Amino acid sequence: MTDQTAPAGADGLTPPGPALPDLLRRVHMVGIGGAGMSGLARILLARGGQVSGSDARESRGVIALRARGAQVQVGHDPAALTLLDGGPTVVVTTHAAIPADNPELVAARERGIEVLYRPQVLAQLMADYRTLLITGTHGKTSTTSMAVVALQQQGADPSFAIGGELNESGTNAHHGSGEVFVAEADESDGSLLEYRPDVVVVTNIEVDHLDFFGSEQAYVDVFDAFAAQIRPGGTLVVCLDDPGAAAFGGRCAGSLAAGVTVLGYGTGAHADLAPSVPLVAELLEAGAQGTGSSNRVRLAAPVGPGVERSLQVTLPGRHMALNALGALTGAAALLGDPGSIDRLIDGIESFGGVHRRFEFRGRSGGVDLYDDYAHHPTEVRAVLSAARTLVADDRGRRVIAVFQPHLYSRTAEFAEGFAAALSLADEVIVADVYGAREEPQPGVTGRLISDQVTVPAVFVDSISELAPAVAERARPGDVVLIIGAGDITMQAPPILDALSSLS
Repeated sequence: MTDQTAPAGADGLTPPGPALPDLLRRVHMVGIGGAGMSGLARILLARGGQVSGSDARESRGVIALRARGAQVQVGHDPAALTLLDGGPTVVVTTHAAIPADNPELVAARERGIEVLYRPQVLAQLMADYRTLLITGTHGKTSTTSMAVVALQQQGADPSFAIGGELNESGTNAHHGSGEVFVAEADESDGSLLEYRPDVVVVTNIEVDHLDFFGSEQAYVDVFDAFAAQIRPGGTLVVCLDDPGAAAFGGRCAGSLAAGVTVLGYGTGAHADLAPSVPLVAELLEAGAQGTGSSNRVRLAAPVGPGVERSLQVTLPGRHMALNALGALTGAAALLGDPGSIDRLIDGIESFGGVHRRFEFRGRSGGVDLYDDYAHHPTEVRAVLSAARTLVADDRGRRVIAVFQPHLYSRTAEFAEGFAAALSLADEVIVADVYGAREEPQPGVTGRLISDQVTVPAVFVDSISELAPAVAERARPGDVVLIIGAGDITMQAPPILDALSSLS
């Protein structure tokens, strides 16, 4: 790490760790309230930077950043560039959420202020650390979060930036005192290519984000390019239960920079696609236990001593057991000490979950309500498979899925896959599409999905109709799961209120 002295933080104390680059001493962030941007702001503030920003609306995240010293304006206007004395040294934005004609971005370019994307800034913040990055089509946030908690239990106090709030700390980012940085590497727009990691965990590779990449091959190619950026002496960890990740590991074995090791985890269901990748973290047994899972694993060198261990995971589903194993493998590879594995396991077993990852939102009218961010057919299938384990011992209990599709392009591409995944539920309610950054497409609505579901299903074209639709169908003992990456999470309180009439 650098010997430079960091500037004093908002509390007047000198923060631990490397000094901020001069460019990042005064930062203005457009869309500062978003999950990724707010985490970046937290780290900049903790490292002594001055931060201003703007967002479309007031939010809990914006209020929290103001309390930490950020100057935040609600609404987008060039005047926001004057919130910091002397103005910003750089303006930060995101690829997807903020359009290029945003008035603050236009003004910044006119004034000659450099504009960077969030991943470019995160790469600079990680530059002087040993880095563990988690990527893949699904499971990034849960796996990254488990790795963070495992390393915290081991005493590493990592810095981290993740896509959801850890239930343990209620935050999505932290500037730690240690020499380790853990983060998600987002593949959705190719921005993971900004990073030069020491250890990479790839949970799975399955085609997605075709609105950006255009073809399945282009999507796969970005992972290959990312692997080539692992630092010499580093480690690539792949899930050998996923055919895409296993084939990727097979391609990478022997072709990466000098000294880069490729390791595998899982049951090895697709190990034949990567015969030269050793299965060092093996899932021997997996079984439901309460609202989580009880597992037996074998951890071989260089991850562990080669003996069996029990591994309890607080979240249900085989996919979460695999995520836990990936987190363990990545954290152990980063530390390079097989003797640390017991403390890392303790951390995984204490993991309390992440906001909107099979998050329990409450019980009302005898019905349990969970909330999940799943927005791809594979993710929907995984969370509903996990939900089925909660009702497996009682044939009278049912699973009701309440799904909001995310993006018109994804809905059109995967309508059949979503319908097949949702058919794992006993009943399904489908809301209309949450378009996010996309304009509506003729004929693309949630009905494309509900019409193909093979269990009783209904389409509601107004999100305000979800709560009464749930209350009409649910009965005491059921599990209701609201699913989607849009604003459906805001329906949890009205659904709980509507369910109270069942009591």
